Amino acid sequence: MIRAQFTFPRGFLWGTASAAHQVEGGDALSDWKAWEAEPGRVLGAHTSARACEWLQGRYIEDFDRAAADGHNAQRLSVEWARIEPEPGRWDAAALQFYRAQLLALRARNITPMVTLCHFTQPLWFMERGGWETPACIPLFERYVQKVAAELGDLCSLWCTINEPNAYMFAAYVAGVFPPGRHNLLLAQQVHLNQLRAHAAAYHALHAARPDARVGWAQYLRGFEAARPGFPPDRWAAHWQHQLFNMGWVNAVHSGRFRMLQRSVPVPECRGTCDWLGVNYYTRDLVAFDLRHPLELFGRRQFAPDDVLSEQGFIASHPAGLFRALGEMQKFGWPMFVTENGVEDAPDNMRPAYLLEHLRALWQAVCFNFPVHGYFHWSLVDNFEWERGWTQRFGLYALDVDTQVRTPRSSAKLYAEICRANAISAEIAQRYAPPVAASMFPGAVLAG
Repeated sequence: MIRAQFTFPRGFLWGTASAAHQVEGGDALSDWKAWEAEPGRVLGAHTSARACEWLQGRYIEDFDRAAADGHNAQRLSVEWARIEPEPGRWDAAALQFYRAQLLALRARNITPMVTLCHFTQPLWFMERGGWETPACIPLFERYVQKVAAELGDLCSLWCTINEPNAYMFAAYVAGVFPPGRHNLLLAQQVHLNQLRAHAAAYHALHAARPDARVGWAQYLRGFEAARPGFPPDRWAAHWQHQLFNMGWVNAVHSGRFRMLQRSVPVPECRGTCDWLGVNYYTRDLVAFDLRHPLELFGRRQFAPDDVLSEQGFIASHPAGLFRALGEMQKFGWPMFVTENGVEDAPDNMRPAYLLEHLRALWQAVCFNFPVHGYFHWSLVDNFEWERGWTQRFGLYALDVDTQVRTPRSSAKLYAEICRANAISAEIAQRYAPPVAASMFPGAVLAG
């Protein structure tokens, strides 16, 4: 047999990603806990409730699983509403809880990446106007300073805000996240305020910890014209890409933030990026449609021949990951793929999805794109926001009632890749025979 494999650079980080609200469970005085209690906000009236019981200590067994599977990194978040349940009051037990997580990771030789804000905020913060007012900036900065002082000795990789563009859209355009607005102009203001809060956090972290490496996780969704020869489709796809994907990226690079009506100088934001996190799941075809003004007159759809996830939420399009990394590498920042995965409870699609996206990642590395790690979403099934428990992204299946974790085939596949720091033809053939031949056309495959 001809042996063939895609090998990644030495020291490449392999891990999974999680968010505090989605895995911890228990009460926290956050906007999302209140949102879940409102009828109709979450599919099936699901709540995070116990979640994955990390608050009860089950993170220990999950970290053991990650270590046994060859993971050498873990992206996780801390819950602002636990750490600062009231303005200026710090919860020592919450800070100790997060110190224990970081110590547990380090004891297992797993590099932590800590996200400071992953879609949830304290209720008191939202009652003061949240991200809608510039007053949010010093409040977020104060919180970051406290976390850096308490946890900075245990972590050097910091993510200020997760997917600010996705949060802007979900909370202020689609209205499926709290506070449930449908206001494109307000969404742009929130996006700008979060950008300035990111910059304040960046400088606060560096002031507290000179060795800190600070970035953020940007959701990059592919937007392509449904009819490339039709100028209105190209126009809609271009502007969705520019305002959704590129707003923060261009602002941090240039010091100017583009809004719908104007360009705003943000000199304090320029250069506030030690690394860029790329969250990539899928791409859309965009057709010009006057009935979608809040989405810049672009109706999004998947291609007829796309392979779709269990509930049609994600179309597998690995070339989009390569294109996203290619567009981002021109800024010169080191990069991590901070999220990538697919909802697939029966685990029928995930092995091929994982292999093909990792091949696209390997191709990016071969083109000298500065990508230094990959974090799969997620290790264990977790609470998926407004979709509740209806979607399962985990390498490990979770029984929410018993809290039993069961490895899916994808967990074993990913473990083999992590341990080898490579994808071999044999691995692809064992876990996803239909794509093995296209991934390794020169290899002689068994069966």
